[in-house]
Amino acid sequence: MTSWLLSKARFKAGLLSGLAFGIVASLLAFAAPAYAEKRVALVIGNNDYRNVPKLQKAVNDARTMGDTLKQLGFTVMVAENQTRQAFSQSLLAFDKAVGKGDTAFFFYAGHGFEIAGQNFLLPTDVPAATEGQEELVRDASILADRIIERLQNKGARTAILVFDACRNNPFERSGTRAVAGGGGLAPMTQLPEGVFSIFSAGPRQTALDRLSNDDANPNSVFTRTFTKELTQPGVNLVQVAQRTRRLVAELAETVRHKQIPVYFDQMVDDVFLSGTAKAAPEVAVAKPAEPLQKVAALPPVHRLAPSNDSVNAPIAMFSRHNGGWTVVFSIADPTLGISWRMGEAGDFRETGFIDTLDPRTRKRMPNPSIELPADAPAATIQVRYVDTNGEVQGPFPIRFDPEAALIRDQRKILDMTATSWLSFREFNGLLVYYTHLMSYRCAIREVRVGIDSAVPDQVLKMPPCDPRDPSVIPREAQPYLKLAPATRSVSVELVYRDGSVSEIKSFRR
Repeated sequence: MTSWLLSKARFKAGLLSGLAFGIVASLLAFAAPAYAEKRVALVIGNNDYRNVPKLQKAVNDARTMGDTLKQLGFTVMVAENQTRQAFSQSLLAFDKAVGKGDTAFFFYAGHGFEIAGQNFLLPTDVPAATEGQEELVRDASILADRIIERLQNKGARTAILVFDACRNNPFERSGTRAVAGGGGLAPMTQLPEGVFSIFSAGPRQTALDRLSNDDANPNSVFTRTFTKELTQPGVNLVQVAQRTRRLVAELAETVRHKQIPVYFDQMVDDVFLSGTAKAAPEVAVAKPAEPLQKVAALPPVHRLAPSNDSVNAPIAMFSRHNGGWTVVFSIADPTLGISWRMGEAGDFRETGFIDTLDPRTRKRMPNPSIELPADAPAATIQVRYVDTNGEVQGPFPIRFDPEAALIRDQRKILDMTATSWLSFREFNGLLVYYTHLMSYRCAIREVRVGIDSAVPDQVLKMPPCDPRDPSVIPREAQPYLKLAPATRSVSVELVYRDGSVSEIKSFRR
């Protein structure tokens, strides 16, 4: 994954489908001990995959991260080579350990996979899959978004989510068509307050396990750097991420590899994991670190009855079009019917069915989508579904925030259409058009370009976002630049509304 630098400006994004990516953020600075009741961490490392390529250093990475967090006052649970069932039990144990106001830290090293913008963490028993079997991967894996939602439901004030999982598509096989998806993970651009996430590499980048065959370091390039920076005293988490980003990129460059970690920051406060800001006096950690422990040593966790905190709670994706909003619900369980309503009162409406048989139920598949008008206000959508036993599950609340949903939708489109950001045209001279960027400007804070330069150093003026008609370009706007006839290339970099920065793209005539 490429790295986009997230500025300190906080973007107040609402939860996408009540799911709001939020686990992360670290320990509140010691200056605010009233909020940080305790520090709790779950670290997971998966090496021994049965049906996809094994990894060498993920378990070592988890152990090193666990030791580092123990030094920083966390109660640490370590889990290694997790099957789907063991992974779920580890997460339930983590749920029980996290309380209201706590700082939660989740670290994962292993295979990760992105399907349709959603991130899945692969257990060691994930089945081999080929083209068209995306549902097989989804059902057998852990949805990263759900980890964040669970921590929010537990009332964690701050949480940190760290993924050293950006590798090639693990399902690729010579001579076969692979599952459609990304080898790495998708950016977490819409996080709720109190959440911080960092990825070991940017979109379409691979994360290095080692710098060469002679590299004897037991940890990946990212983890060895990140854990060292975490223990630097008086450095807040954003500074840790920035330093890690620069150092990893420099190390990767020594072997002519491109790996730039990317992070996303929606923390309410500056977070200091190792001491307070340098200008402040040192404050001792109030509680001694508890010993490192294995998840397997915890009491067995029994499966809970479905509730609004169910791991199978629906999530939703919102798409804006000229006629309004399309909302698509994603439900892990096989379903016999879906119904919904806006708000806390009123009758539930059925979504109906589509002319497709669900292979899991051998019945018509419920329509997973609904339509909302363009001027629909912020509200909570209540969703219910009927499981294969005929029992109604829910209702589950899904938060609809039109502003946040619009930004997320346009950001996703920009990421998928990066080759269309600029286009050249010769008409009474040389012009470069950025009409595409104007059409999705609601997700953009600033556009910078470089003329015959790899460093974007000029700011393009963009019209303000109009949420009522977000894709329309105002008549008075000029969506092009006039260039000197000898111009050969233009580089472009986007600063998104959430403060993150895109990869620099270069366009040649």
